[in-house]
Amino acid sequence: MSADPDKSQHDPDKKEVPVRAELFDFHGVPMIHYLTSNWEKVESFQARPDDILVATYPKAGTTWVSYILDLLYFGQTSPERQTSIPIYERVPFLESAFPFMDTGTELLEKLPTSPRIIKTHFPVQFVPKSFWKQNCKIIYVARNAKDNMVSYFYMDRMTLTQPDPGDWNTYFQRFMQGQLLYGSWYDHVNGWWKKKQSYANIHYMFYEDMIEDTGREINKLCNFLGLSPSEQLKTQISGKVNFDSMKNNDMVNYSTIGVMDFNVSRFMRKGKVGDWKNHFTVAQNEEFDEDYKKKINPALNFRTEL
Repeated sequence: MSADPDKSQHDPDKKEVPVRAELFDFHGVPMIHYLTSNWEKVESFQARPDDILVATYPKAGTTWVSYILDLLYFGQTSPERQTSIPIYERVPFLESAFPFMDTGTELLEKLPTSPRIIKTHFPVQFVPKSFWKQNCKIIYVARNAKDNMVSYFYMDRMTLTQPDPGDWNTYFQRFMQGQLLYGSWYDHVNGWWKKKQSYANIHYMFYEDMIEDTGREINKLCNFLGLSPSEQLKTQISGKVNFDSMKNNDMVNYSTIGVMDFNVSRFMRKGKVGDWKNHFTVAQNEEFDEDYKKKINPALNFRTEL
């Protein structure tokens, strides 16, 4: 169902009561209908050679990197977009098929900017084949499992289309079992890491590195993308993408989307490394570490504190 093209995508008059979705098995991965009902068009999506795909497990820095890319490519040429169009329209969510807005593929078809910056949370095996055929540049962002779990828990609580998270202890077990939307965090980060070994155009980033030194990571991104912005522009971007600036920017903080209850929690909550210590009990931490060692690819080194 497409939104009225004459209306802005974030029209406040369009109130539909969101319904929490139920997880179901989709080709071996727990998914919800809001993110699979447009599968035919997603699977046959025609990527262009200059498309840039930003892939992450949910709550690992997707919006952060999307915003950096949007500023690098269009911050100077189309500055008005920054104040008038929310990030989820500037960087469409490929698999999105929510009833209250255009699908991701519809948004991408009419995106006026090039290159197209595209967001996905797909595990690597779900990415449309055309991205590989066109040798597209892909940026994967990974975040340590403990902080990722905590952040996802809060997002599931406040996003009224997400499956009901239940209480923290239940959620903790479900995360370890991979029974959350988009499946196992381990399969996700391991799967994308494995793909990177055979596909040269993946830039694999860590959320913790971004927190530690955003400027350094922007430089690495620019090297990967073949961009050479001025030092002045890079400094300007670093300022705009710091957590507090983004949290207060209505065009990137998701306050305009209508299915998120900011009374429960903010979409951008803390943006820290190590907040898991405020949630994990000692027993949970021991249980988690034991399980983690069995599942993580030893080549992947995540930092749970800085």
